[in-house]
This record gives sequence, C-alpha cells and structure tokens, in this order.
Amino acid sequence: MATVQIIHPASPILHPSPLFIAGPTATGKSEIALALAERIGGEIITVDSMQVYRGLDIGTAKPSAAERARVAHHLLDVAELTEAFDAAKFIALARAAESEIRARGHVPIFCGGTGLYFKAYLEGLGEAPASDTILRAELEASPLEQLLAELHERDPETFATIDQKNPRRVVRALEVIRLTGRPFSAQRADWSQAARTTHCSFGISRPSGILQCRVNARVDAMFERGLVNETRQLLDRGLARNPTAMQAIGYRQVAEHLRGERSLEETVELVKIRTRQFAKRQLTWFRKHAQLEWIEIAPESSAEEMAGEIAARTQAA
Repeated sequence: MATVQIIHPASPILHPSPLFIAGPTATGKSEIALALAERIGGEIITVDSMQVYRGLDIGTAKPSAAERARVAHHLLDVAELTEAFDAAKFIALARAAESEIRARGHVPIFCGGTGLYFKAYLEGLGEAPASDTILRAELEASPLEQLLAELHERDPETFATIDQKNPRRVVRALEVIRLTGRPFSAQRADWSQAARTTHCSFGISRPSGILQCRVNARVDAMFERGLVNETRQLLDRGLARNPTAMQAIGYRQVAEHLRGERSLEETVELVKIRTRQFAKRQLTWFRKHAQLEWIEIAPESSAEEMAGEIAARTQAA
C-alpha cells in the first residue's frame, strides 16, 4: 500500500500518492475528507455521479461555497443539466485533476459514494462498447419489467446484482449484451487485488440505526433549504430530459409531487426511504467489490478526530 507522508499544508511534498475515501451516503465522509485535506495539504476530487451537474445542489448535498473556499474541490459542476455524463468522462477529468494536484505537491483525496466511478478510475472500463444511439432509444422506450425479464434470461449474474429500480443501469446492461452477444457481467472490469493493494483506500460506515437517523435528518434539512423550489427550477431548465440526472434521489420524487402524484409529506417520507435503501446498496457494493480499510465512526467522534485517525493510518501504511 502506498505511503503518504503527513505534512503541514505550508510544506508540500512532491507528487504525493492519492487517498480514497468511500462509503454510503450520509456517513459524514465528505466532512472527514475536508478535515483531512486541511490537515495534510490535500485537495478533494469528488466521486459523485450527480454532483457533476450544475444546479443539482441541495438534493445532492453538494459542498457549500464556504467549504470550497476552505479546500479546493474538483469535478463539481462540470456538466450542464442537459449534457450526458458517464464514467469515461469522469476518468478523463479525474486524471487531469489528480495530475494537477500532485504537480502542486498536494495530496489528491478522492471522496464519494459512486462505486462505479471508483472502480472505473482504478481499473478502467473493461471491454464494454460505446453506446448505440438507436438501440439506446429503443431500450429506453421499453417497459422496465420487460427489460428486466430479458436481463434475467440473458445474464442472470448481472440481474442478481444490478439495481433493478434504476432503468439507466438496466438499459446499459442490455445495450452491451445486444451489441456484443455476451453477458454484461463478463465485460465489466473487476476491482482487482492489484488495485486494492496499491492505494490507501478507506471505507466510512456508521451503525445502521445511527445512519438511518442521519439520513432522515439530512432529507428534512434538504426540504427546509428549498429542495422543492430547486427541483421546480431545474425542471424548467430541462431536468426531465436528462435520464441520468432524473435518477438522483430526491429530484425524481419531488418532480412526481409537483405533477400531483403524492403530497409533500408523503414525498419527504419516500425520499427518506429511497435514500436509506440507496445507502444500504452502496454499503453492499463497496464491501463486495472493494477491499477498503473500514472505519466505523462512533457517535461521539468528530470529523477532525476521524481525519486524524486516517492521517495516522496512511503514515503507517
């Protein structure tokens, strides 16, 4: 595992190795990464498939202006709401950001909860072909139940592990299968042991009950800050026409509320449920696909204390 020299921000080292901090939503990993960056002279590369979009602020818990002033953040607001963004674009932008950060003698700190982006960055995109516009449109027009039935028949392994409530991922899996005639699971790069042992990679977790409370509090705060109004404005700017951005938890449910499908109270509760389910899926994915050094945060521990612990562990690595 690579060694990262722990330094004072005023005394940069040359070409320091990156750190990776992953985990489910609402665990507090972003606060820890922020405190860690201040402690060791780092800059944060955000690994989040929704925070790349300009305007998706409240619902994605995007770092505030004050937090960005404390520490440089990269890969926030790099895509227009109407623009497609995928793992390949993330890799290109993240590589450029890492190179620039290391050239400045700062520590790149990759932090986020999008497992696919972590894996793609460390291991590449595998052999999957580029998207086919005509086929993609055909699949997107088909009922999700029909797509899942085909996926179950043609690739049971992917069917068993994919997020079956996420049409975008189901469509992509079937697109690859139809274009290549091979199972999607056979063409995805694995987070290999080589990658796992050459980086300082940490997983942040919390006890289940504590995490649920944090999720609920975060969702309440988002609605209090104006998530409904933000969603209304984003819909006017074309949010509904971006199938990727519309998968963001919170925005999709609020859009349904604005169409009159459910009350605001029901919407708030649904967003809490969907966020808790998402956090559970994230944890399962990271434990299965990534060899992380897991740190479970005690309720009384602060972000500064956890940053100190990570700094000490990287120094000893």
